[in-house]
Formats: sequence, structure tokens, C-alpha cells
Amino acid sequence: MVIGVDAGATTTRCVVATVDGTVVGRGTAGGANRNSSGVEVSASIEAALTEALRRIDRATIAAGVLGAAGSSGAGREAFRAAAGRAWRSAGLTGELGTVTDLEVAFAAGTPEPDGVLLLAGTGALAARFAAGALEQRCDGYGWLLGDEGSAVWIAVRALRAVLAALDGRGEPTSLVDAAIAHFAAAGGTPEEKAGGTPGEKAVGTPAEKVVGMPGEKAGGTPGEKTGGVREEMAQALIAATFAMPPARLGGFAPAVSAAAEQDDAVAVRICATATGRLLHTFDHVGPPPGAVVVLAGSVLLTPGPVARQVRAGLLARTGAEPRTARDGAAGAAALAISRVTGAPVASVTHARLTR
Repeated sequence: MVIGVDAGATTTRCVVATVDGTVVGRGTAGGANRNSSGVEVSASIEAALTEALRRIDRATIAAGVLGAAGSSGAGREAFRAAAGRAWRSAGLTGELGTVTDLEVAFAAGTPEPDGVLLLAGTGALAARFAAGALEQRCDGYGWLLGDEGSAVWIAVRALRAVLAALDGRGEPTSLVDAAIAHFAAAGGTPEEKAGGTPGEKAVGTPAEKVVGMPGEKAGGTPGEKTGGVREEMAQALIAATFAMPPARLGGFAPAVSAAAEQDDAVAVRICATATGRLLHTFDHVGPPPGAVVVLAGSVLLTPGPVARQVRAGLLARTGAEPRTARDGAAGAAALAISRVTGAPVASVTHARLTR
């Protein structure tokens, strides 16, 4: 049997499968991106491995492929070391290979060796493959320096618009109430983490403080709220967002999509800009005519304006519907099978793994 692991920024997934593609075990754990997850990478990988191997004899594992975001370039050796620690701690002795999240995502979408991956989840990038090898990539530089069109990128632009609406620099938007509701539910951070002193409530961290401002309702436009309430709401959002790992900010992106579907002008512009950035990134990896295109990541695989507009743009460019990569761990398992058998994974095996 083989193991495939897709260690993402927010979730780590593991698949155990036979060499004919039959999945016999699955496990999940928290994110394992050293740049944005805020955790020790090997711990998340080991947790996913342990869950997937609960009823499986570890001696039957011939090989494994572990892929991760943030594991290329300067992060390659650090991820390889973390993966090795997790592999040994899980009691595994089979051959271990490490790759980036690009290889596992592309392998999850197609058994073909040539094509282009367009990914927009927590991060965002495009990558062109030839003969199974990465030929060129664009973006994927992380939440601070790139990832244009990603969930985090969308959320950060929306939060900037919300703060601008609250202090009067920007136009009113339904994203104000959406942000207060979302980060009240996701925040709930103790005052010690938000920088408060013992006995104090951190501004806006408990849900009742963020949503139920004194004498005010969270509803209504910013212009209907007093300046003090708007400032309190802004500070509440700042406290909640700075208290969480950057990767978790992407959880606000679905609310931005929902607002765009309801014709909120600010959300519509953010989603349109995200679409343009993603297609621009795709164009710059030099996709050959008729190339297989694989889509990956929550932004592109969840129904919404960005997914819809990107698909339309790709169809206009390539003349074919893109394929989808919904299980990166299965893609990693496909790569592991290929290592064991010494041959490309058959279409029927790939379909069995990824169905």
C-alpha cells in the first residue's frame, strides 16, 4: 500500500490506498504551512497519518508522497525534515518522497503528464507541467507578497474596504455587518492574546461585545452609527484578525462571494478583480494550445462569482472545460503508486483514487 499527504495551509489530508487505487484509510489534521499556519508542521502531518493508519499494519506501506504548500525553494529542506520526523514518529519505514502542493494538486486532477494547474484556495498560483515535471510557475508567493485572487487575498481586500467604510474613507457595504458577524464567531480570543490586561475585556473579542455595541445594533450602514461605535467596531475587527494565523483570514472569502451575488458593489469589484488576477497569472505560465487545465482550491471549486468567471475565461482561452482537483491527498497517493510501480498511473486507477 501507499500513502499520500496533502499538507495545506488550513488542513492536512492523508490517504492510504492499495496500488490499484482502492482507498482504505483517510485522516485529517490542521494546517501544515510553516509560513501561514502558525503550527509545528510535523505535528499536523503526524496527526493526519495516525488517523489514516488506525486499522492498517504500517509494515504494509511501501511508499509515501507528502506534498505541502510553502515547501519549494527555501522551504524545501525544512519541509523534508518535518515530513521525515512525522513519518518516523508514525512508525513508518517505507520509502518517503516530498513534493510541493503543485504536483499533488495537478496529479489529483488528471493522470496526464502535461497541462496547467490553476490554484486559488488559501494561496493562489498557476503552474505549467511537461512530462510530469514543473516547467514554469507564476505567483504562489504567500499571503504577504502575492497569492493574488486567493481566499486570503479576497478577505484582506474586503476587510480593508470594511475599515474604510467604518471611518468614512470608503463607500457603505454590506461587508461591514458580514465581517462583524464572521469574526465574532471566529474570534472569541481571550484578552491576554489580544493584548488586554487581566480583568479587562479585549475590545470586540467576545461575540457579544463585537455584535451588540452599547445602545446600538450591528445592523445598518456605517453612516447610521455614531463615530464612537464605528471606531469600536473597527478596533474589534483589528483585534480579531490580528489574533489569528493569516491562513484563517481566508474563511471570510465565502461571505464576500455571497455579498457579490447580492450585488454589493464593493464585493462585486473585489471578486471581479480576483478573477482578473487569476486569469492574468494563468496567461503568464505560457499554456500551450489545447492544454489540460486543472482547477484546485476552495475559491475555484466552490460555486460563486470568481469560480464562475474564471471557468468562463478559461473556456474562452482553451475551448475546453477545465478539470477539477478535489483531493490533493489522492493526487499524492497517485504519485506514490507511480513510484512503486515504476509506470504512469492508469486512468482507471486514477479514477478510483479520486472519485
